[in-house]
Amino acid sequence: MSTAEETHTPKRILVLGATSGIAEACIRLWAARGDSLFLVARNADKLNAVAADAQVRGAALVDIAVADLDDTAAYPALLAHAVNSLAGLDIAFLAFGVLGDAEDTSFAAAAAVLHTNLIAAVSAITWLGDYFAQRHAGTLAVLSSVAGDRGRKANYIYGSSKAGLSVFVDGLRNKIDREGVRVMTIKPGPVRTAMTESMKGSEKFADVEKVAATLVKEIDKGTDVVYVPGIWRIIMMVVRAIPESIFKKLNI
Repeated sequence: MSTAEETHTPKRILVLGATSGIAEACIRLWAARGDSLFLVARNADKLNAVAADAQVRGAALVDIAVADLDDTAAYPALLAHAVNSLAGLDIAFLAFGVLGDAEDTSFAAAAAVLHTNLIAAVSAITWLGDYFAQRHAGTLAVLSSVAGDRGRKANYIYGSSKAGLSVFVDGLRNKIDREGVRVMTIKPGPVRTAMTESMKGSEKFADVEKVAATLVKEIDKGTDVVYVPGIWRIIMMVVRAIPESIFKKLNI
């Protein structure tokens, strides 16, 4: 056993969107080190499988809730139940979201993506931010995306939802960091998961296990903004620096 494992203090962790590929990989690592987990997702069968796996791997406690994460009105009761089940909360990880159909640029399609990725997420984040701020402790980690760093025609609806999410999280961090709360904006590049496996070139996407290992490490640190893999910080600096007169002509 490594020194890090020997000195690890078990954490109480809430995961919203526990059946997403990145969340599942993080859950496996948290379970293996003996953390307590409250897992929330929409699909009962998938959620039960993730929970069972976490128990086998050594989680100190695993509880679940099957919930429609688009239902903003349900968050106060759901999150209070999670806190009660864990007897407190150290880390909240928001990992839910939808890609949407990039070919469907109708208002209805845009509204659905924006509701899930931004409005529903903000509902949960607001409650959790207040909870942690009142206790002057805790880590709130929110999964956004590099797609939110600049709008591209290939996925501007998804990207705009993540841009809004990133700015909201950045503002909340500026507000409550002084209260002793760590608020993290996590920006992955493309990662090989079930959600992306049908995308062109997905075989070149980042390995989800390596991404999870980085995220677990950075969440422990409470790093403000995490690009994963790290090369995406440089890539997006370059992308943001391209003049609009040139950028609008690019086929990306």
